[in-house]
Amino acid sequence: MGAVITIFWLAGESSADLHCALIMKALAKDGKKYHHIGIGGPQMRAFGLKALFPFERFAVMGFVEVIKHLKFFWMVERRIKHQFEANKPDLVILADYPGLNLRIAHLADEFRIPVLYYIAPQFWAWKHERVYKLKASVKHTACILPFEEDMLSIHNVNCSYVGHPIAEEIEHKLDRDGFARFFHLNPQKKWLGFFPGSRNSEVKRMLPIFLNAARKWDEKEYEILISKSRGINHQFFMDLVSNTGMRNLNIIDGYNYDMMKHCEVLVSTSGTVTLESSYIGTPTVICYKANLLSYLIAKKLIRVRNIGLPNLILDNDVLPELVQHDLTPESINNKVTEMMPGSPRREVVLLELGKLRAILSNKKPSVEVPKIIEQLLITYG
Repeated sequence: MGAVITIFWLAGESSADLHCALIMKALAKDGKKYHHIGIGGPQMRAFGLKALFPFERFAVMGFVEVIKHLKFFWMVERRIKHQFEANKPDLVILADYPGLNLRIAHLADEFRIPVLYYIAPQFWAWKHERVYKLKASVKHTACILPFEEDMLSIHNVNCSYVGHPIAEEIEHKLDRDGFARFFHLNPQKKWLGFFPGSRNSEVKRMLPIFLNAARKWDEKEYEILISKSRGINHQFFMDLVSNTGMRNLNIIDGYNYDMMKHCEVLVSTSGTVTLESSYIGTPTVICYKANLLSYLIAKKLIRVRNIGLPNLILDNDVLPELVQHDLTPESINNKVTEMMPGSPRREVVLLELGKLRAILSNKKPSVEVPKIIEQLLITYG
């Protein structure tokens, strides 16, 4: 290992980009020189990642969607193999994204490059055989969900629970009045928030349903806030919302955590956002709808009862989940009503979300993951 430590990163999603940037920020303070190369988004690039591909090309989800992009992923794999041959890194760090990352883990292992898998594949939900791939090709797996460490240890996978990165990433910039002024909202009204997703395909599927639910709420009493993820094509998004005729509709670009905090109830596509909103403590309706073929395949394979991460961590049906055919504007609004201020259901939910916050706050990835990186570099350097 030379004076400059080369780390190859692969983070294919926005949440993983943010989580890895947290680790890169911590590494930048340890006094060593790092060269970061691989696949990641704007957050990682801000900390010096030399990106090999446009990040948006990796925003693919679902069986059918992945099949459509197989040619691209084969090309990515060939390029990474060439990278390992030409400039062998000291360490490979793979974040989530198991369809590609487990193949890259095997490739790195063939080149005798140590692999740290940060954010374990959701082997507990489906494709349990991924446990054996982790054991075969990965030197250490850093788990961000507390129950994963025990489940992997049973199979003798080197692993540790490092805490969840959202506990470090979430920060609030504006109080409710400041948020209202910034986005021209009426602070006297109740606010309902909608998070349709971070991929164009998700937004196309979910946003029309969310808008149909939102239009049922009285304009005189409610502000409707729709989050626009920065990874979403702006014109595409605005075309979907342009003809609603809703005078109380507000597009919130950025400021996710403030929006989560200040809304009475949230409606969100299933994903990391639902864990963030739950950590903040705002009741959320968790929604999921996929391409029909992808859904039918997943239904046969998925082994867990819940799709929402908050419910999985708490092992309890705390937040309502609306999946596929059960996801309608009417069902959304029924669940929102059940969790509005003043309802008995809301008090139960808030108590459980407090427990979730405590569970996820007991360790910090920015402290734990650099320790693992240092140990791997010493052991295999």
